[in-house]
Amino acid sequence: MGILQIFTLLGALGMFLYGMNLMSSGLQKAAGEKLRGFLSAMTSNPLKGVLTGMGITAVIQSSSATTVMVVSFVNAGLLTLVQAIGVIMGANIGTTITAWMVAFLGFKADISILAIPLMLFGFLFSNSKKDQRKNIGELIVGFCLLFLGLSFMKESVPDLRQTPEVLEFVSTWSAHGFGSVLLFLLFGTILTLVLQSSSATMAITLIMLSMGWIPFGMACAMVLGENIGTTITANIAASIGNTQAKRAAMSHTIFNVFGVLWALILFNPFLKLVGTITENLFGLPNPATDGFSVSGPTSPEGTAALYGLSMLHTLFNLTNTIILVWFTSWIGKAVSWIIRTPENQEKEVFRLKYISAGPLATPELSVDQAYNEILHFAQISKNGAVYAKEAINKADTDQFEELRSKLVKYEEISDRIEYEIASFLNGVSAEEISESTSYKIKAMYKVVGELESLGDSGETISRILSRKNIHKKVFDADAIKNLNAMADAVIEAYDEMIANLVAAHKGELVNITNAYNAEERLNTLRNNFRDAVIEEIDNGGKNYQTSVYYMDILNEFERMGDFMINVSQDLERGFINK
Repeated sequence: MGILQIFTLLGALGMFLYGMNLMSSGLQKAAGEKLRGFLSAMTSNPLKGVLTGMGITAVIQSSSATTVMVVSFVNAGLLTLVQAIGVIMGANIGTTITAWMVAFLGFKADISILAIPLMLFGFLFSNSKKDQRKNIGELIVGFCLLFLGLSFMKESVPDLRQTPEVLEFVSTWSAHGFGSVLLFLLFGTILTLVLQSSSATMAITLIMLSMGWIPFGMACAMVLGENIGTTITANIAASIGNTQAKRAAMSHTIFNVFGVLWALILFNPFLKLVGTITENLFGLPNPATDGFSVSGPTSPEGTAALYGLSMLHTLFNLTNTIILVWFTSWIGKAVSWIIRTPENQEKEVFRLKYISAGPLATPELSVDQAYNEILHFAQISKNGAVYAKEAINKADTDQFEELRSKLVKYEEISDRIEYEIASFLNGVSAEEISESTSYKIKAMYKVVGELESLGDSGETISRILSRKNIHKKVFDADAIKNLNAMADAVIEAYDEMIANLVAAHKGELVNITNAYNAEERLNTLRNNFRDAVIEEIDNGGKNYQTSVYYMDILNEFERMGDFMINVSQDLERGFINK
C-alpha cells in the first residue's frame, strides 16, 4: 500500500465524515426550532422518549448529534434526566439506519454515479436566498459527499487476497478465539474515539468485511466496540455542563456498556441468531456459519455479510433498549449515585444554567438556548432588587453587610453572565443564520446589556447605603416607607419585563403598555418623593447629607425602570416588529 493510496484513503474518509456532518447539519437546520418542541412534547414517558430519539436520529443521521442535543437540553432544564435516558436509548436504535443505508446504497448501488450531477442541484439550492432552500442544498451536497467518500474508500482499500503476506498477518489477529473478539472490540472502540463518529467507523467496518479483511465475527466485535466509543462525544459535551447534564451523558455510557457485556457473554449464540435472521429474511447465505468467507462486496456472500452486520447493529441496540427501557428510573438513580451533587451547592446556583454545555447543533436552537439563559439572568437580576430592598430595611450592621456582599456578588455574576451570553451569541452569529435570527441576536445583545446595568444599579444602591452607614446617617420612617414603595415599584416593573421576555420567547405580542405604565409609575414616585424632600430641605426640616443619600437611591431605582423599559422595547423591535 503506497503513500498515495494511504492519503487517498484518508482523504476519502475525510470526505465521508464531512459529508455526513454536512447532511446532518442541513437536516437539523431544516427542522429548526421544531426539534425542541418535539422533544418536550414527546418525552412524557420512556417509551415515547425512545420513539422520539429514534425519529430524530433517523432524520439527522447522527446519534452523537442527538445525544449532545439531549445533554444540552438536560443542562438547560428542558428535559428531565429520565426523559433524556429514553431519548438516548432511541437514538442508539435510530443510528443503525445509517448502516443499512450504506449497506443497501453504498455497496449494492453505485450512488457515486449520480452524486456529482446531483451536487449541481445542491449547489444551486445552497445559494438560494431562502433559508429552507439553503438547508436542502446543504443536505444534498452532504449526501453526495458522503457516498463519494464511501466510493473512494472502497476503491482505495487494497485487495488483501493479492498480498498473501498481509492477509496472513491480518488473519493471525483473528485466530485467538475469544481473545480476538476482545481485541477487535477494543479496536472498534479506539477507532470511534479517534473519528468521533460511530457511523464512519461502521462504514469502515463494512468495507473491511466486504473486502475480506476480517471475518464476520470480528466485524461484529468491532461494532460492539463502536457502541462504547460513541459515548465519549456526549461525555465531552457534558464535561462543562451541570450535574444533570453529566448524569445524562453517563447514562449513555452505562446503557451501551451493559449491552456490550451481555452481547459478549452470549456472543456466539447472538451471532447465530443474527445469521439465521439474515438467511431467512433475505434468502442469503448465513454469515455466522463456519467456513463462511466473502469473495467481494457484490457477491451473495458479501451482501449477506453486509446485511448481517447491519442486522447485528440493529438487533443489539433494539434488544438492549427492550431490556433497559423499563429501568430508566433505576438508571437515573444509579448515575445520580455515581455523579453526586456538589457539596457547595451555591457554586451550581450561581453559574450558567443553559449554555454551559456549548452551542447546539443549529444556530436557531443555540439562540433558543441563549434566550433561556437570558430569562435566568433576568430572574437573578430581580433577586438583586429584592436584596436591595432588604438592605434598605436593615439597621443591624452585620445583617446589612451580609446583604451588601450578596449585592456585590450579584453584580459580579451579572458581569460574567453578560460576557458569557454575548460571547456565545457572537459564536452563533459567525454561523450562517437567517435574517430573523439575526434580528433576534441583535435584540438579545441589547437585552443582556440592560440586565447587566440592572446588576450595577443594585450594587450602586448598596454602596450608597454603606456610605450612609459610615457617616452614621439614619433615614427616618417616612424615607424608609418611600424607598420601600420605590423598591416595590421596581419589583413590579421586573415582573412586567420578565412577562415580556416570556411572551417574546413564545412569539407573542409584547405587552409594552404595562411596561410603560410600570416605568411611568417609577418616574412619578421618584419626582414626588424628590420634590417633597427638596422642599423639606429648603424649610430646614431635613439633614442635607442624609437627603442626598436618599435622593441618590431614588434616582438609582428610577434608572432601573429605564433599563427595564429598554428591555421591553428591544424585544418588541427584535422579536415582534422585525
